Amino acid sequence: MTGDSGVCMNRQKDKPAVLVSACLLGFPCRYDGKSKLNEEVAAMSEKYELVPVCPECLGGLPTPRSPSELKDGRAITSDGEDRTEQFVNGANETLKIALKRGCLVAVMKERSPSCGSGIIHNGRFDGGLTEGWGVAAALLRSSGIWVIGESSISKLKKDH
Repeated sequence: MTGDSGVCMNRQKDKPAVLVSACLLGFPCRYDGKSKLNEEVAAMSEKYELVPVCPECLGGLPTPRSPSELKDGRAITSDGEDRTEQFVNGANETLKIALKRGCLVAVMKERSPSCGSGIIHNGRFDGGLTEGWGVAAALLRSSGIWVIGESSISKLKKDH
């Protein structure tokens, strides 16, 4: 994911732009170097201009990387490294892209410490979940962008 915005530069002006976690579109940018391709999300390209982003990569983190979870307001790796600065930087870059591209909606990877929407991992690296928002998702949401997880795209289809 390169370029000045870190996203695909092909604009389709006849379609509304929707920000999407890049891993859901098949980009191998997750912490483990894999993607989480979601065919239903990818199929949204028929109706929307999909704008792929990976907040963690935009924040300067490598792929692959140690997994991170949010704990006490910090992004901490499984081996104790604090990556909060990279997560915040990536969230800010993600917001810039969303605003530049006119995205009013974001479909983000559920449970992620960057993209999670409403439920995220609990910070103990035990597979447990808790209520909360990923760093980028929270920033997008507080900026007026409607953030939903990939399992909720039926709401997008229904409401828009």
